[in-house]
Amino acid sequence: MSSFMNPGIDNPVIDLLSRHRSIRKFNSRPVGDDTLKGLVKAAQCASTSHHVQAYTIIQVKDSENRQAIADLAGPQPWVAQAPVFLVFCADLTRLVAAARHHGVPEEIGWAEQLIVATVDTALVAQNLMVAAESMGLGGVFIGGIRNDPEQVCDLLNIPDQAFPVFGLCLGYPEQIPDTKPRLPVTQVLRQDYFQAPGEKENSSGLPKEVTNFDGTLHNYYKNRDSNLKDQTWTGQMAELTGRIIRPWMKAFLEKKGFFRR
Repeated sequence: MSSFMNPGIDNPVIDLLSRHRSIRKFNSRPVGDDTLKGLVKAAQCASTSHHVQAYTIIQVKDSENRQAIADLAGPQPWVAQAPVFLVFCADLTRLVAAARHHGVPEEIGWAEQLIVATVDTALVAQNLMVAAESMGLGGVFIGGIRNDPEQVCDLLNIPDQAFPVFGLCLGYPEQIPDTKPRLPVTQVLRQDYFQAPGEKENSSGLPKEVTNFDGTLHNYYKNRDSNLKDQTWTGQMAELTGRIIRPWMKAFLEKKGFFRR
């Protein structure tokens, strides 16, 4: 039973979204090529800035490349084991080619282009995940491919003006873990202002609802079926914020033609 259901709304799409969880163990049932193509076609209907569709999705079938990516990503063995592994790339190569085709000098390397391509990629990936879950599949996103994005580019022949944003393992679930709790809606949905005048916080700037959420997540971690943890949300976020993560990404993006100005 999900620990994060949506009360008061009886709608199959909202119910599906509310039951999302990461799946890392898959059974042996294959995902057919027609099924995957249908999922991608549905995912392409995601919103896209100026209709640029600034993404390319690579299905990685080569077992050696899969294992190499699984190792550099963690290791995360499900990358090699999942029936389907996809790499989502932010991709401006078609836009640059279109400009050249029409004799227009291309303006590349701007921060806004990086944002547009990354947002487009995230939107199409989330659409694909939801479409997959509607058909009984499950999956998990793999941000760990950015541990060594240059190696991923070499393995998958990803050119300049494109870069790998994350991967996605897909398949039919071997087990269904409980849904991880989310922050209270009142902490992510605000009215009129980012922070209301006079909103009460503790001395560190945390609203009381966030510190209360620590108990909810701590209880989830202590009682779930596997990988038990003794952690709170603020403790996890403090640990994450207190260390430097992938400091090579700015130089990598500049090398690939992004974020130069």
